[in-house]
Amino acid sequence: MFDNKTILITGGTGSFGKKYTKTILERYSPKRLIIYSRDELKQYEMQQEFNAPCMRYFIGDVRDPERMTQAMNGVDFVIHAAALKQVPAAEYNPMECIKTNVHGAENVIRAAIANNVEKVIALSTDKAAAPINLYGATKLASDKLFVAANNMVGKGKTRFAVVRYGNVVGSRGSVVPFFKKLIADGTDHIPVTHDEMTRFWITLQQGVDFVLKNFARMFGGEIFIPKIPSVRITDLASAYAPDLPIKIIGIRPGEKLHEIMCPADDSHLTLEFDDHYVICPSIKFHNQEHNYSRNLIDEIGKPVAQGYEYHSGTNPHFLTEEEILDFDRLAAE
Repeated sequence: MFDNKTILITGGTGSFGKKYTKTILERYSPKRLIIYSRDELKQYEMQQEFNAPCMRYFIGDVRDPERMTQAMNGVDFVIHAAALKQVPAAEYNPMECIKTNVHGAENVIRAAIANNVEKVIALSTDKAAAPINLYGATKLASDKLFVAANNMVGKGKTRFAVVRYGNVVGSRGSVVPFFKKLIADGTDHIPVTHDEMTRFWITLQQGVDFVLKNFARMFGGEIFIPKIPSVRITDLASAYAPDLPIKIIGIRPGEKLHEIMCPADDSHLTLEFDDHYVICPSIKFHNQEHNYSRNLIDEIGKPVAQGYEYHSGTNPHFLTEEEILDFDRLAAE
């Protein structure tokens, strides 16, 4: 699907972008693979690892509509990974978060339509479902923009979908590197914000593979959600530092006890497949009508029960401490 195609990744120097780049180069022969981001140092560092002839590095910000449109010239597929993601930072800097996550999403959409891009997948987060923090609210707004964008294309071919998943093991700014640094620095305890806190858990490679497959699955307008395990944060702390006591420090600004990926209020729109869920669009698209229960690779989904909620605290699969360490080893590969 990606052979001899041009692919652009916004925020491509981040954890996801690097893993996606590695995977694409190993499995396919793209015509061009464009890394679009605003940090020249990160691009320089990434170029030392990924410098295949097809690679292109564009300095630019998703807040800049003209540069975004220029960068998408001749592009077939877009992965929109650029975002401000830190929950407390968003609470203290809401305008900056809105500029990147909401206005940036609009710029990506307009640039893709202007350049007749074939397919766009935007990365989302469990925090966009029933959001209580600014980051989650901006990603919910972004999700709505990308779904509705399928109505903006007119007779154009561009189609948009969203991928939503949970905490990525070992990604920059996440809890695992934080715990590991504390341990390496000789801490005498592990700080945990609440002893009942749970999170959905996924490796970068699993996230990349899920996104790749959804390019083949998508009609346009779907929110794709993988079936993944949960972790208890106390189990996480015990797995990495079994001999250290846990100290409860209190929930941070904007932080939830549990996360949701399929809200109960969307249960009438939610389809369950073997290894994922799809939240169908709540709006009708002009000149487009799709049977989302059978996707483009002939997988069959069924409606979930009314009121069903995919919730990290009630997930049937919780990782044991041993499985947490197995995930950590997988993430390091």
